[in-house]
Amino acid sequence: MLGEEAARRTALEARARAILEGAGYERIETPAFEATELFARGVGESTDIVRKEMFTLEDQAGRSLTLRPEGTAPVCRAYVEHGMHKRRQPVKLWYLSSFFRHERAQAGRYRQFWQVGAEAIGSEDPAVDAESITLLASLLSDLEVRGLRLRLASLGSLQSRRAYRERLQAHLRANEASLSREVAERIELNPLRAFDSDHAGTRQVMASAPRLSEHLSAADAEHFAQVRELLDVAGVAYELDHTLVRGLDYYTRTVFEFTSDALGAQSGVGGGGRYDGLMEQLGGPPTPGMGWAAGIERIMLASASSRDGEGEGDSSTARGGGGVHVPPSAPPELFVALEDGDPGLRTLAFGLLSEARSAGLSAQMDLGGRSLKGQLGHADALGARFVAILGDGGTVLKDMQAGGQEPLAANAIVHAVLRGHHAL
Repeated sequence: MLGEEAARRTALEARARAILEGAGYERIETPAFEATELFARGVGESTDIVRKEMFTLEDQAGRSLTLRPEGTAPVCRAYVEHGMHKRRQPVKLWYLSSFFRHERAQAGRYRQFWQVGAEAIGSEDPAVDAESITLLASLLSDLEVRGLRLRLASLGSLQSRRAYRERLQAHLRANEASLSREVAERIELNPLRAFDSDHAGTRQVMASAPRLSEHLSAADAEHFAQVRELLDVAGVAYELDHTLVRGLDYYTRTVFEFTSDALGAQSGVGGGGRYDGLMEQLGGPPTPGMGWAAGIERIMLASASSRDGEGEGDSSTARGGGGVHVPPSAPPELFVALEDGDPGLRTLAFGLLSEARSAGLSAQMDLGGRSLKGQLGHADALGARFVAILGDGGTVLKDMQAGGQEPLAANAIVHAVLRGHHAL
């Protein structure tokens, strides 16, 4: 990548930094090489990545090392090894890094490729899911990715998925003669991947397969309903696609994918989801997580400024993370706090957060379930200029520098912050 394309990527990175660091995400990177076992345990031995696509070698000490094919497993390793559980949760990180997979090279799909992504670790709040999705939606919209669509689904928790998995396996075994060899080999390891198959016989079998959406636990269904409600409040359009399973074994609950009609049949641009059981698989404590990644080459192919409007190939949408972080460049201009955890107030707060970011403000809200005192302490530690406190009695805008505060209508908060509102 050079010349004009290099300049475009530099501009893309600058926009990603502005959006993600404005939302409280810190830059993080991992080594290009990791222990092979990390990906075998974290990504899943039944995935194409581990089975076919990793670049693996043995070093002089006899250790098996792999060029990172994705970044979520490394970021979880870094979270544990660097004691990030001691920091305020969720820990929010972003990266822009190169990754490596042994795939058939074609337009927008290379064996060394670049991804921009974000990870939020340490909270199971549905607002984390919604924020993650809205941030990628904002980035792709700002970069003028054409024909953008968002597919959304829930895979449920690992516990609630067990019973469904058995039903799906029974359905696949009963129709095994019609399946592709690859799908048949994965019935025991990862039957959900059958939904991804392009094989005609497999697709016919899957048309009558039981749907996971019909077997979600009450808690999983409520979590997914809250995610959808918050996306509606933020004005993010989506299509429910209950056949969406993504390509990695660690996903739980919310999964999503952005596609572009400008890229032809292989239309994926970016996506991700929750991975609430991954940290335990890697030997760490139970810790929920949510993240995504988008392929830089795919974004550039699909953006309005691309000279080559059409592209072929699969998306580079595995997700990533890192090991060394630097603080955000500037404190938030607005922090949104809640007097209590009332669902209605939380929805109002998320709407205010989205409005502030759409207006160009750097804004954050609590995603860790803290008390109001804890939220104000967090806002002060971040150096927030203003804090909007939402309660049953109305909304108050607090000037964290001058110390004054004033009651305001929620729909007047963003305008007040934009004009500086020093006379509180």
